[in-house]
Amino acid sequence: MSFELFIARRYLTARRKQAFISVITTISVVGIAIGVAALVIAIALITGFQGDVQDKILGATSHVMVSDLGGQGLADYESMADRIRAIPGVISATPVVYDTVLVTGLGGSSGALIKGLDFERELAGSAWLQKLEAGRIPDGQGPRDGLLLGRELALRIGAQVGDAVSVVTASGTLSPLGLLPKTKRLLVTGIFNTGLYEFDNGTALVSTGVAQRLFGLEGRASYIQVKLADIFAAPATGERIKAALPPVVYITTWMDLNKSLFSALKLEKNIMFLTITLIVIVAALNIIATLILMVMEKTRDIGILMAMGATPRAINRVFFYQGALIGVVGTALGVALGLGWCALANAFELIKIPVDIYQISYVPFRLRPVDLALIVGVTLAISFVSTLFPARRAAKIDPVVALKYE
Repeated sequence: MSFELFIARRYLTARRKQAFISVITTISVVGIAIGVAALVIAIALITGFQGDVQDKILGATSHVMVSDLGGQGLADYESMADRIRAIPGVISATPVVYDTVLVTGLGGSSGALIKGLDFERELAGSAWLQKLEAGRIPDGQGPRDGLLLGRELALRIGAQVGDAVSVVTASGTLSPLGLLPKTKRLLVTGIFNTGLYEFDNGTALVSTGVAQRLFGLEGRASYIQVKLADIFAAPATGERIKAALPPVVYITTWMDLNKSLFSALKLEKNIMFLTITLIVIVAALNIIATLILMVMEKTRDIGILMAMGATPRAINRVFFYQGALIGVVGTALGVALGLGWCALANAFELIKIPVDIYQISYVPFRLRPVDLALIVGVTLAISFVSTLFPARRAAKIDPVVALKYE
């Protein structure tokens, strides 16, 4: 251990005649710790909320959506899907047929969106399909076609596995009495729960063939949903998909569909980081005050050290190490407090929020390593900069003046 670091540690050790300076030092450490803990908690909250919403939205929807500009559906969707699957980074490309319907169960009726999916291909990229809350995926066996209901939709219409529900489509059939809505009875084979309230509250799933017959879209698909290995590569992959398909297709990414939500969350995260960093800066002012008081208190000691051969640079390092120790200890305590609070909040789900508004029932706390490194780096940088002025002031003390009256 260098003598500068040894002296710095001794100066930070409480003594009876330095009680006031010791209190100021403690306040400096606590201030840094509170600021860092607040930063860790705030960033973990925003990151956790954004990540959970993003996972739930993207778990139930496509990363890239390929649709028809004319709105008539994609006629050659199988060959298009094959070309899309050949593009690097694409996990799956499955056709989707959808339309709005009225679903009626034993407990009531509700408007819903029926989506026709290729369940075999969709299973690979959808964890919620692999773990249904109840029942099984429709297999085409039996006298009636099957469907899956979202959990909230099933509760609202009073349907459960094994019940038959009526589905009324907007497209009608011509009869002697005029145009009548098309009605079909479907068997509920399973109930899914994605965790995304809006999706579970208004969506039912059937096989592609059933949806095509139901909506009169034989041989066509409403769009092709594409899932990617890297969701943030969606814009670039979308351009490659567009180049590989006819010009009649329209490309939409998950970023386009949710741009306002994630832009707002990113802005809030940045503003919160800057705002709470001010707390750390205010706490760092205590480091400056502590070191200035220490320099005034230790003027005689500084004079003796310089008279014994200590250089101004060595004196500078003594007080720099003092401020650095305060910053390091405060940062370490703050990180420990922040991570402890995050673990406690996740374990007991402390922050509950309305699931019908935010799509999740509680706010999870997640802190990415890069965010933690940024918090620690910024805090230590502020702490180290705070030591420069008092350390330079100590290094400029004239030993003759310091020892004049001793």
